[in-house]
Amino acid sequence: MDTSATPPPDTTTPTGTPQPTSTNRRSASPAGRSGTPAAGRRGAGRHRTGSAGANATNRSTGSRSGSTAGRPDTERPTDTNQPTTERSIDTGGPRDTGRPKDTGRPKDTRRPKHTGWPKDTGGSTDTDQPTTTARPTGNDRPTTDPPAATTQPATGRSAAPRSSTTARPAHPRRTTTGRSAARTPTTSRTDADPAAGTTGPASTSRRRRTVLMALGLTAVTSATALVLGLLSWAPDPPEPARPLTLAEGERLAAVRVTNLRDLRAGVRVTAGVDAARIELVGWVDWSRSLLYLDVGGPGAGAERGLVQRAGSVLVIRPDVAAVPTPAAPPLVPPADRWRLHRLPSGASLAAVLDLLLGLAADRPDATPTVPDGAARWIARDTVAGGPVDVLQAPLLARTPAGSTAAPAPEVGSTSTGPDGQTRYWLDPDARLHKLVTRLPGVGPVTVTLHRADRPTLRPVDALGGRPGLPRALNDAEQRRLDRLPARLRAQGGAAVTLTAPTGTDTNLRGAGWLSWTARTAYLTVADLGAPDRRTLLRRDTAGLARADLPAAAAGGGTAEEPGRPPLPPPAGAWRAARSGGDDVSLLVDAAVAAGSVGPRGAAVRVREDVIAGRAVDVVEAGPAAGRLRYWIDRDGSLRRLELHTNGNTWAQLDLHPAVVPRLTPVPRAPAKPRPPAPRRR
Repeated sequence: MDTSATPPPDTTTPTGTPQPTSTNRRSASPAGRSGTPAAGRRGAGRHRTGSAGANATNRSTGSRSGSTAGRPDTERPTDTNQPTTERSIDTGGPRDTGRPKDTGRPKDTRRPKHTGWPKDTGGSTDTDQPTTTARPTGNDRPTTDPPAATTQPATGRSAAPRSSTTARPAHPRRTTTGRSAARTPTTSRTDADPAAGTTGPASTSRRRRTVLMALGLTAVTSATALVLGLLSWAPDPPEPARPLTLAEGERLAAVRVTNLRDLRAGVRVTAGVDAARIELVGWVDWSRSLLYLDVGGPGAGAERGLVQRAGSVLVIRPDVAAVPTPAAPPLVPPADRWRLHRLPSGASLAAVLDLLLGLAADRPDATPTVPDGAARWIARDTVAGGPVDVLQAPLLARTPAGSTAAPAPEVGSTSTGPDGQTRYWLDPDARLHKLVTRLPGVGPVTVTLHRADRPTLRPVDALGGRPGLPRALNDAEQRRLDRLPARLRAQGGAAVTLTAPTGTDTNLRGAGWLSWTARTAYLTVADLGAPDRRTLLRRDTAGLARADLPAAAAGGGTAEEPGRPPLPPPAGAWRAARSGGDDVSLLVDAAVAAGSVGPRGAAVRVREDVIAGRAVDVVEAGPAAGRLRYWIDRDGSLRRLELHTNGNTWAQLDLHPAVVPRLTPVPRAPAKPRPPAPRRR
């Protein structure tokens, strides 16, 4: 056991951790001293040997002992009791006072120590290199390019280049405050050894230019290929027309049944060309044979405005000031200015309305499956509802009862194909989305159906009003109906307003009074077809009398809103009429009867409705030929009386509580005396 004292600390060389050496690095100092360490080594002129004799030998030969082929010396001193400072005694160089002194304490070679930086004593100093590294072992061969070689401060000595093999990078230097110091940029390899190659910024710049050139070439090539592809692209030829398959024929045969099952749809129609063109926008209700449309276009004429049709009955609300382009009508139709209308023979609108209502049936049509038949598959298309097939076949629509036009296709229409047949746009569920055909006297017709736009339509009062669910009267409703005659007589009378579409195109408007106590009615009636004439109508216990007068002598007003009849009644050519001979006299007779509805249990409640801001129950009674509807509010007062006319319309007599003036009897011509009977002889 070595009990010799620990040698005093050597202050001539800085402390540090040994670095790997390389046999490629030769000492260039003249006196056999060891050369300057390569880049990445710690300390200057340091070496490690196993004994003091080896140290002397190394100092004399200028080379390290135990280091071969560039491998670092990993031998340790044999004396385990003697701590090794691993310093090189280099008395020829300047004394480095910038590093901390060795206190003689054994060093822990497993962890790197932080040392100071050498002072610049006139030689070239590497300030870019950290000073502490972990001591490498024999197996720690660096595999990456070393940092740039640096020089060691020396006096009169030149630093010889060593091998490029380096140790692991050192820990960053820390300041005395505990914060890590900023790293100093490392000297490039080309600065230390020009022959080592070019790996600096110039090489990076060249690589970047190469990448950018490659990307630009790729972009130009792609753009060129795209342009050439677009110039040479041609769509696939359309699939030729062919006869219908069995499935396609069954779908075509089920079109009208599908329409009836779907109940309603939005519709837009364009019919005719140039100045005769008409346009329609609105809805069709196949379940009730009801149409509600706004008519426009240059060929609309007197029908411009709102149109409703139920079966064969057509009512219009003309608006001559409307814009030519139609728009969707309001869901709740206006209550006034509706009139019964008869379309002239050969009118375009009549044929179009017949076509729309004829697109529904309760049974499928015959399936066109004959290969040589007229029905053919034309093409595929896409509409708002999705993909569809375009089929060509004869027109399936039937002519509704009471129509004025026969929707039969014409031959030679360019819009329907070379053979003039109708084309249908059908989806896989046999729903019709579009129809293109040609009607005689009209020209090309295009019908577009919006299957998702299907609100519940409300007919106007002339067509019966909105639908209801008829049921038997409950006890409260039956009591109000039974007490109605007594309540009307107690009320005394009311002011009345008449709206009566009768016949085929007769529209009557009237105003006057009704007295239940005197059992008398007195009205002025105007016909929209004769706006300058009035008819005075008086119903009393003596019977029914009429008088025709000019509008100015009969109360004035307009044909749509005539004035009340003059009092006292003017003298004139009053003529007696048969009571109940027409719809108006039937309605007035029912009103004077003070609500007598016949036997108990014959009435049904049709629906609940609103009139003049009051909720009413609509109760229907009477025979089928002359049904009456009583609009009774919750107080038991009669607000309206309706009569189903011979023209399949409804005439209304609205009653407004008011003070009724004294209705004097009309002047009647004195009865002519009978000639005396001859006496018998």
